[in-house]
Amino acid sequence: MKSILTERPALAAEVEKVAEVAGYLWQKGWAERNGGNITVNITEHVDDAIRQMPPISEVRPIGVTLPRLKGCYFYCKGTNRRMRDLARRPMENGSVIRILDDCASYVIIADNPVAPTSELPSHLSVHDYLIAQGSPYKASIHTHPIELVAMSHCRRFLEKDVASNLLWSMIPETKAFCPRGLGVVPYCLPGSVELAEETIRQLDDYDVVLWEKHGVFAVDVDVMAAFDQVDVLNKSALIYIAAKNMGFEPEGMSAEQMREMSVAFNLPK
Repeated sequence: MKSILTERPALAAEVEKVAEVAGYLWQKGWAERNGGNITVNITEHVDDAIRQMPPISEVRPIGVTLPRLKGCYFYCKGTNRRMRDLARRPMENGSVIRILDDCASYVIIADNPVAPTSELPSHLSVHDYLIAQGSPYKASIHTHPIELVAMSHCRRFLEKDVASNLLWSMIPETKAFCPRGLGVVPYCLPGSVELAEETIRQLDDYDVVLWEKHGVFAVDVDVMAAFDQVDVLNKSALIYIAAKNMGFEPEGMSAEQMREMSVAFNLPK
């Protein structure tokens, strides 16, 4: 069977990015077993031939109605599929879905009938929100970065912008590459509607959201950019933890030094 990616270089490139990021997540230890999810809005890369492709699954309910996703297409990591396998065989461990006209159901159209992530309702709810905001962001990623999750076990870091300011202060690049900082969602049941709703609220102000005692959720223009934000924030967490392990509280950049960074690089203050 010919893959949906055949002779579609732009679409193939997006899926290849997903595969590359999946490999990074596994290598970093952020994607144990089948942990983590990736969903990418690929509608802009869909041609008439794809729109005419018949479904290879039954109609499946999303669980929520998302009016802005009518006729949209997504590449999704498969449920119970491992990131390490996705990295090697993305079209065997993920699938392309089409949102139907009722905006409440979908079908799988390629390449194999791999059921999307069990957290599909929350991922798609975020994409519906992004479209409503006129955002250029097309990718969402959920993963379990070890040091950021460890920090979420400390009550102080769950207070608004405490973790953002600490992480920004560890190295200048964090403020430059993650200028909106890190939002925080108090513990919610994984995959729950409550978790999705709280995450969407945080996305008004942040591109990366820390889920207490669970992981992070990030959005950006593509999956590589979303990964980069998480990677940069976790690097700052590593620097902080390394200093603590050396027996001292890291001084961090001063408020004035961070203001200077914001002015120099035209960043949000």
